[in-house]
Parts: sequence; structure tokens; C-alpha cells
Amino acid sequence: MNKLLFLAVVLANVKITYGNPSSYAVDGISKPLLEGASAVIRVEEQLFDITSAAKARLSYKVAITILNKSGERYTHLVEGYDQFSSISNISASLYDATGKLIRAYKKADIGDRSMISNFSIYEDNRIKYLTFAHASYPYTIEYSYVKDFKGFLTVPSWRPANTFGLAVERSTYTLQCPESYSFKKHTSHGLQVDSSMTGGKKRYKWTCKDLPAIVYEPYSVGIDNLVPWVSASPHDFEYDGTRGSVADWNQLGKWLHTLSEGGTRLGEETKAEVMNLTKGAATDREKIQILYNYLQQQTRYVSVQLGIGGFKPIGADKVAQVKYGDCKALSNFMKALLKEAGISSNLVMIGSGLPSLNASYASFGQANHMILCIPNARDTTFLECTSHHYPTGYIGHSNAGRAVLMVGDGGGTLVGTPTYHAKDNYLERNAQVTFGHDLVADIDINTVYGHAQFESVLDVLLDEPSEQRKYILENLGIAGMELTNYSYLQADKDKPELTEKIKVRSKQLLSKGGDRVFLTANLLNRRESVPATVADRKTHFAVSFAYSDVDEITYALPEGYAVEHLPKDTELESEFGTYTATYTIENQSIVYRRVQQMNSKRYPPEKYQGFVDFFKQVYQADRQKIVLAKVI
Repeated sequence: MNKLLFLAVVLANVKITYGNPSSYAVDGISKPLLEGASAVIRVEEQLFDITSAAKARLSYKVAITILNKSGERYTHLVEGYDQFSSISNISASLYDATGKLIRAYKKADIGDRSMISNFSIYEDNRIKYLTFAHASYPYTIEYSYVKDFKGFLTVPSWRPANTFGLAVERSTYTLQCPESYSFKKHTSHGLQVDSSMTGGKKRYKWTCKDLPAIVYEPYSVGIDNLVPWVSASPHDFEYDGTRGSVADWNQLGKWLHTLSEGGTRLGEETKAEVMNLTKGAATDREKIQILYNYLQQQTRYVSVQLGIGGFKPIGADKVAQVKYGDCKALSNFMKALLKEAGISSNLVMIGSGLPSLNASYASFGQANHMILCIPNARDTTFLECTSHHYPTGYIGHSNAGRAVLMVGDGGGTLVGTPTYHAKDNYLERNAQVTFGHDLVADIDINTVYGHAQFESVLDVLLDEPSEQRKYILENLGIAGMELTNYSYLQADKDKPELTEKIKVRSKQLLSKGGDRVFLTANLLNRRESVPATVADRKTHFAVSFAYSDVDEITYALPEGYAVEHLPKDTELESEFGTYTATYTIENQSIVYRRVQQMNSKRYPPEKYQGFVDFFKQVYQADRQKIVLAKVI
């Protein structure tokens, strides 16, 4: 499922009109297009010709001027193909700043290799590739190719400028299909299309001209509100000997359900194992937990990308034998285990790390993953079946809080995955600081991470001790510290919570000034920077997930010193989040308590300055100092 976009490209067969290479001279680029740009698309032409529900061709050409080192990311020609597609007529050239041809690449210069990845065991995808290189900037690359398809699931999207720092002189997207061919399209607001009938075919053409580069903006959630784009999807398709419909989510779900039919059969040995494992379970919840743990212990994740195998799960009996599978196969295997235990469940198609599925526009390209859902009127459970370490029912913040497609007997139904709120994604830290006679500090830190913050340190839990030590030294941020002890523990495997215990010693916690010493109260969770101010911001913004941090540090006063100055308490409240910092004296100790909670809403550009101002206040509050004076 993780290559739906790649497998689903549909493209056209019409002649490309090539530009004049002399027009690639850099001095021909208008000044507004150079501002903030690392590269400029001089010309891009995508022409897609659909012959039938099972056949299509793409003719593609692009010329890109690389202005500086940041533009090097655009210097790679990489195009994939598989048993249902072929690539021909590849042409590639390199031009200097004046538009003079430096090199015309030969067929032998174009690489061809397997696209097999380190997480994939079965894959028939290959790529044609070429990396352009030149000693000095600016320069222009140009390449073109033709790609034929004999089976496809969707037509490609068009985003002439899909990243920051990329300007566009001219880009066109043409979609051509038989008059009887039915498809739907989803476009950016106000985008105009030139439609016509040519030779008995419908033709749709979109054009973008003189689009300036968009400068990177912190916390941006994308540039789709600023650039033209088109997504398109067929109503009916033919792929790898199957037929289906993407007219709506229900129809797409019917096709996926058909592919998985009969795939939950288990061998007698596995059936007996399920019965033995669950015989003592008193509730369905206990059975789910037992079988999910079994799945994690008995299988491993690999990717399968062989034709229809990119969508059809490997049979559960096969997974039981080989002990591995991709997201579909492992989810389907878990479905089979639950079925044997008398529990119904449904496969779920999801865009992991992507936006929610668009309720009014069904297409394959919005999803890249599959999980499992166990519906229940009171407590629906979702399972991420590719993880060996997630607790039962925890699916990760990249899968949380979004619309997904649940596949059932009657087709597909859009449902929502659980939302993890700030209180779920918690960090709770307690630290004790004790000063010796020489003012050397012994620091004992106990931190608990939950949900999304559990994920952020899960890899550290799984690391070797030497790597854990390295992580602490690089990230704890205590000046002059000597690490004396540390541990990571997930005490309850059925809870997304991890405990970190660290002991360090530091000679640099206090700074001296005569008979006084100065202590920065927030030792462990300071905001180290403020988001850059952006005049006339253009993009929407958001933090990656809502979270709640609670830090409490108790400083035992060093012998012979008393508190001379204690900062005032701070309380901040905004639509972006809240922050408090309090200071109290208890039994010859100073207790510093910091609580910050952030929301994960998507905010419009005009609210960004308020977001910056909030973090400025947090930054300043995190640097408040306690002053201790010698007692005479």
C-alpha cells in the first residue's frame, strides 16, 4: 500500500513541442522569478493520453535551471516502471548559463536498476535514473521520456511548484481521453481549464506561468493554498486482471474487499494455537491483547510490491508459515487470528502521515498504508500491525485523528481514527538537584513519556546502551555534565509510556559573581529559539502534534547560601497553548514547576505573529534566574 501513488500513474500520448534551448539562458529569467529561488522550471509539459480503462501513455519533458547548491535536489531524473509499464525515448541534456549545450547524454548514461528497498522482500519495480552535475552555477538540465501503461488505478496529479524555493516560468498539464471515458478531478480554487474535443477525444489543459518561488516559512503545513494543482481519478479501472471502480469510497472499498476475500483461512496448527492462547481470556479485550502480542512476537514487516500484490494481502495461512508480511498481509493475518477467536474486524486503508481522506473525492493516491479496526459500540480498537513495540490499540500519531476507509462486506465506509490530545502526548519530569560543599551538583532525573512523546524516544529504548549514552550526552543539554547512570524502561508493554532515568553530575550548574551564585531555574526543557518572524506570511502553520509538558525540579539549597532573589511566577495563555512557571521555597529547597501545553490546530497565516510572540514570552520565561547569596 505504501506505493499507491507510484503504481497509479496514468499518462498521455501526444507530441511534445520542444522549446528552443537558447531560451535557457539564465539572463532571460525575469527578476521576480529569481527572488528566493534555488531553481526555476523553464518549461514543463505533461501530456497524458488515456486510450482505455487499461491503457495509457505519458509524454513528459522538463527543463530546470539550477541557481545554487540548494537547487541540486532537482538534478535527478528518476522514473519508475514495473511489469505494467515501460519507459522509452529518454533524452537528457545539460546547458550552461548562456543556454549553450554542454552535454547530450547517451543511452548508456541512463542507469537502470531494481527499486528494491531495505524493507521490501518482494518487489518488481525498477527505475531509470540519471544525476546531472556541473562545476559551476547556474546551469540548466533538460530531460524527456515516454512511458506506456497497461493497467492503472489513477491519473497523476499536477503541482508545478510543490516545494519552497522553486519558481516556474511555464508548466502545462494535458489530460486526453476517449469521449466515453469517465473520470473526476479535484483542483485548486479558481484554477481555469481549457477543454475541447480533438479527434473524437476530450482534452483538458491546465497552464501555469510566471509563478514566483515561495520562501520557506517555519511550521508550514504546505503550499497548496498558494499554487495551482490538479488531482484526477478514474471512475472505473482495470489493473492486473481485475476491474473496479473509484466512483466513491464505497466502490473502492468493494474492490479492496474482493481482493481480500478468502484470505483469512488458517491452518489447523495455527487455529489450535489461537484456541490455546485465548482459552483463559475472560473478555474480547483480553483476547485482542493476547493475539496482538502473538502477532508482534511471531511476524516481521516486509514490503510486497508485485502487481496486484501491492493491494491484495498475502493469505493468512501463508503468513503463518513464512512469519512475515507487509502492512496488508499482517493486518489480514491479525484479522484471521481474531476471526478464529470469534471477534470480527475490518481492514482499514489510511494515509499514514497524510491528511484525512477527502470525503467527497475518492482516489487511491490519498492512502499509503493499511491497519485493522475492531468495531465496538463502546470501545472501537484500531491496531497498527507492522509495529513490534506499540501497545495494543496504539496506532501512532501519524495515523491518529484522521478519516480513513474501513473495508467491509458492503464496501468502504469512512470512519475516524482516535485523536491523541495534548493530555495524551505527555512528558512528566521530576528532578532532584543536590549541591555539595564545592557547589558540584548531583542531578537525578526521572521522565515519563506518553503516546506521541513515547514514540519520540522509542528508538532510544531499543538502542544499544552505548547509543543511549550518546543520545543523552547530545540532547540533555546540561553544561559540563558527567553521566553517571541511565536507563530506559517500558514497564507496562500494554501502555504507550516509557520511563527514562538519568543521573549526572555537573560543576557548571551555578555561575558565580562575588558572594552570589546564579542558577537558571529551567534546567531541562528550555525553549532554545524563537520561530523566525515572517513578514506577510503566506502559508498556514501548525505544530506537529498537541502535547503537554510538566517539569518539576527541586533544588536543595547549597550549604551556607540563602535565596536572595526568586523570579516572579509566569502565566501565559493564548489560542496556541498555555504556559506557567512557578517558584516556591519548601524545607530549604526551591521547587520550580513548569507546565506547557500546545494545541495542534491548523492556523491561518495572519495568526503567525501571535504564535511567534507567544514563544518569545516562553523563551524569556525559560531563562529566569534564581540568585543565591552567601549567609554571613
